[in-house]
Amino acid sequence: MNTSGWIRGLVTAGLGVLLLASSALAQSPAAVPGGEYRLGSGDTVKITVFQNPDLSIEARVSEVGAISYPLLGTIKIGGLTGAQAEKLIADALRTGNFVKQPQVSILVSQVRGNQVSVLGQVGRPGRYPIETAELRLTDLVALAGGIAPTGSDIVTVVGTRNGKPFRVDVDLPKLFSSQQRTDDILLQNDDVVWVDRAPTIYVYGEVQRPGSQRLERGLSVLQSLASAGGLTARGTEKGIRVHRKGPDGKTQVTQPSMDDALRDGDVVFVRESLF
Repeated sequence: MNTSGWIRGLVTAGLGVLLLASSALAQSPAAVPGGEYRLGSGDTVKITVFQNPDLSIEARVSEVGAISYPLLGTIKIGGLTGAQAEKLIADALRTGNFVKQPQVSILVSQVRGNQVSVLGQVGRPGRYPIETAELRLTDLVALAGGIAPTGSDIVTVVGTRNGKPFRVDVDLPKLFSSQQRTDDILLQNDDVVWVDRAPTIYVYGEVQRPGSQRLERGLSVLQSLASAGGLTARGTEKGIRVHRKGPDGKTQVTQPSMDDALRDGDVVFVRESLF
């Protein structure tokens, strides 16, 4: 066999082992250590082979999860952890007799493959990389600077799970009051977290500080009036009315008791005393 044929044989053998190893790793989830980041499309990786500078490269993971590597050609590393990708390349270099004892290290220099978005009423809305295998909802909210003062306690997570649309509303205060925190969702690539504006009520008329108020849970008419500084000297409790939209979209006007709970969008009006 001539030299070129011998080299082609080595490359073919190396690629054969490479494909088998890649398939085995992809089919063995138990082999993936918990908490490790999985490489994804768009990530930029620096691959270093000790004492082999010609085999040390920087590459971007393609849309199909692959990179082009010297001597080995196309290698699929998308979905693997760094340790698994290191072993995959080292085994192929060893089996192909390119390097006797390859010591391969992979560093993710830029994370672009696995990201989630957080939008709405947070400190720093935007896209954030999933740098570990266990990025939870509360971790992302913290990265985004927390919920803004105008933000709601209810956070919506939208994405896909098992190929199907996924949507869930998470009550953050309830999550933290629970011992198990089972609703602290494990986020996945391309999830979107939406924080809506907090529910609001409006108080006007004969009060000291008319205007809008954040609707706290269980807020009563009396508490809303207290937040507005109380009634003016001309105001009267008998003249309090609540304007509330009904199911048909029409505004209904009621005369509430002081202990009645308010709802999002309610308008509390305090009339002037006639005497």
